[in-house]
Amino acid sequence: MASELLFRQATADDLPAIVAMLADDALGAAREDSSLPLAAGYLSAFAAIDADPNNELIVACLGETIVGVLQLTFIPYLTYKGSWRALIEGVRVAKSYRSQGVGKRLFVWAIERAKERNCRIVQLTTDKARVDAKRFYENLGFQATHEEMKLHLVED
Repeated sequence: MASELLFRQATADDLPAIVAMLADDALGAAREDSSLPLAAGYLSAFAAIDADPNNELIVACLGETIVGVLQLTFIPYLTYKGSWRALIEGVRVAKSYRSQGVGKRLFVWAIERAKERNCRIVQLTTDKARVDAKRFYENLGFQATHEEMKLHLVED
C-alpha cells in the first residue's frame, strides 16, 4: 500500500482533512477543533505557510484520500558556517493507516526534500507523552541530542 503513496503540497481544500488528523489523538483533541467551518486561524496559518517559500505543508495521498501530513520549514543558520536546517512539525498519519509504512515513507520523502534544499540537519520535536512517536523517530535515525524548551505565550 505504501508504494501507492503520492506526496504533494497541500491546498486550502485539504485543510479539513489535515485538521481532522491533527485533532484525532489525545493531545490534539485538547487543542484542535475540526468542526466545520474551520476556525479562521487555520485559514490564515495556511495562507502564511503557502506564501512562504521556506515552508511546505506536505500531504501523503492514496488516490484522493489524504493519509498523512507534515510541515517542513527551512531555516537559515549562522552555525555550521551558514548552513540550512529543515524542521519537521505537525506530523500525523490517519489512524486507519498507521503501522502500514505511511509515516516512514513520508519521512523518507521529507529527508530527501531537505537534501534537495541543501540542508545540513533535519530536526524535529515530539511531545514527551508520544512514546511511540519517539521510538519511531529513533528507528529512522533521529537522536535526542538536545533538550527542547518552550514558553507558551498564550494559555488555552
